[in-house]
Amino acid sequence: MQALNTLDEFFERSGAEVAIYHMGRRVTACPRETLAAFERGELAWPVPWQGQARVAIAFRIGDMTEPAIWFLAFALDEQGMLSPASRDGFLNRLVETLGRNVANPGLAEASSEHFMQDNPLAFTPSLPFQAMLNARATFDQNLPASQHFEPVEAYLSGQQAIDWQALGLQGIADYTVRSDAPTQQRLADAIMAKQFERDVIRPLCLCLEHCALDERLVMALIERGERAASEGDVETLCACVRAVGASESAAVGRWYLALLEDTAACGPDVLAAIAGRGWEWLEDAERLPLFLNRLAARDDTDFNVAVRDIALIPRLRLLVLMTLRDAPEGSAVQSRLANLAPRH
Repeated sequence: MQALNTLDEFFERSGAEVAIYHMGRRVTACPRETLAAFERGELAWPVPWQGQARVAIAFRIGDMTEPAIWFLAFALDEQGMLSPASRDGFLNRLVETLGRNVANPGLAEASSEHFMQDNPLAFTPSLPFQAMLNARATFDQNLPASQHFEPVEAYLSGQQAIDWQALGLQGIADYTVRSDAPTQQRLADAIMAKQFERDVIRPLCLCLEHCALDERLVMALIERGERAASEGDVETLCACVRAVGASESAAVGRWYLALLEDTAACGPDVLAAIAGRGWEWLEDAERLPLFLNRLAARDDTDFNVAVRDIALIPRLRLLVLMTLRDAPEGSAVQSRLANLAPRH
């Protein structure tokens, strides 16, 4: 097999059926052209996570019985562009391992599994991310949900009394991916009626954070988060903060602002939840400076790491840099920056 310049080139040559998903901040579909442009050095990765571009690539070559799935984490430079060295090493290894077997589906399938063992670009997603990927991929391919879906649907809709501890995370993921607006509205009513234990709310939120939500469900989760805050339940509060992050409801921005203005509520976990799952809401001239100031004022956060993480997001980069530059004299942000300045 000839040398490869990009991973997309391999899939093009092999005639593979390919589906790509973001696996960094949320599990969402990733257009193939996005990865291709990123590999060509034309595009900064749109949703970086901890200095990496994390993707799941599901592909099928020829008559492979099951699609192979690669979980890959590409290193990024300071501009959020691909650091090509590790990718190039990956491609060289790919040519050596799979090149001769592309025409033989059985060998290609076996070689693919072996190829990912001890691969420096490979990573293992968290269980919620794995569940959401499976739910999203089966839904996108018009395949049936897992066997865990129906018990979750029956429980969350109130149709059947089931011990919540018997509910599977995969079933919750399937439910959230397949829920339409009426389903989400019924779920909102149940949350408002306090029908679910917090040990149900938390895994539910872990899946909802990857989905766009109906306005009524957003409001129910905000109310549930506020109740958790009043009870000192930081874990459930943060779960609700993350869950509403993908929503376009203006209520999310107002809630995030209120949390950032509340010194008691805005601890390190809440800051991490906003940055990790609600980063789009930081693209705001009021929320971003407040977020950075809260971050800088705390001794229990790594200001440099957190700022670098959100500054790698293309839509936030310029705004973050301008906000840091314009930090008021004597502010916590200005003090942090002064400590970073070289001393002579």
